[in-house]
Amino acid sequence: MGRNLEPRHKASRRFGENVADTLKSPLAKRNYPAGVHGPKKTFSKTSEYGKQLLEKQKAKAIYGLLEKQFLLTFNRAKKMTGDVGENLLINLETRLDNVIFRSGLAQTRRLARQLVNHGHFTIDGKKVDVPSFPVRPGQVVKVKENKVNKGYWKNMAEKIEKVESAGWLTLDKKNFSITVNSLPNSSDLPKNIATNLIVDFYSR
Repeated sequence: MGRNLEPRHKASRRFGENVADTLKSPLAKRNYPAGVHGPKKTFSKTSEYGKQLLEKQKAKAIYGLLEKQFLLTFNRAKKMTGDVGENLLINLETRLDNVIFRSGLAQTRRLARQLVNHGHFTIDGKKVDVPSFPVRPGQVVKVKENKVNKGYWKNMAEKIEKVESAGWLTLDKKNFSITVNSLPNSSDLPKNIATNLIVDFYSR
């Protein structure tokens, strides 16, 4: 499986927001682009293409996807009815790794992806270890019984009462299960991604 190996902190400093998938923002100490000229660097006016490219790269960094994965997700969004940009975000938000993250069972998407890869979850009783698996309304994601009393989940049991989930998910804190109530609506979708620029980029 391909992984995005780009330095995460440098990406955050380039985009001007925390896309590093870390609890502590890299911008807290150095809120300027990486490089020796970063603090004093002045940027020339960005072209329309440059803005579109930057927004696409930012979305890829946020969700931790490579270009091929991101393009496949965009192409699926194009085939759906409705707004392509909103469909793109819905497809990204309903990936299994992101559902785990949004439920609060993992503090970062990177950790959620690792837990999925290591086979910690079932969906409707069947083991799924593919982070990109599209989770649908009505499905139940559950931590496998043989994992609950071990390692990460044993520690999570002590913290789970403080966990908050996205509104379109229901977390059963006692049984470590997530019910997908619906697709995320427009108010649930991230506001820091200008999907119109991404649509324009792929429509060139």
